[in-house]
Amino acid sequence: MKPQSSCVRIQKEWDIVGARHVARDMAKELGFGIVDQARIATAVSELARNIYLYAKSGQIIFEKIDTMESKGLSIIAIDSGPGIADIGQVMQDGYSTSGGLGAGLPGVKRLMDEFVIQSEMGKGTKITTKKLVR
Repeated sequence: MKPQSSCVRIQKEWDIVGARHVARDMAKELGFGIVDQARIATAVSELARNIYLYAKSGQIIFEKIDTMESKGLSIIAIDSGPGIADIGQVMQDGYSTSGGLGAGLPGVKRLMDEFVIQSEMGKGTKITTKKLVR
């Protein structure tokens, strides 16, 4: 039996690729179609990249959702970085501090079914997302 959860530590740029692979493999195993597999992998890539760029290290936890009511994947990105001063600002399309396209967290929110962000200055950020098999 395959594990119900997995954790990828994000400490170097290459870990972003590893997190993407875990996301895609778990999504495929849960029965997501190719388009949703790509959406999940893209969201995870963005979350991992944010950890790497802004917090330097953290982790992404993948948990399978497999109940009578629903089936899917929960993805939790946790870091102990500087935190996000203005969550409203980072959730605006086009906002970027890294010189990127600014699709970032608003893009992750659009790709997933659920999106919750918690951040405390000086303590870090936790982003919880879910995608359900339809």
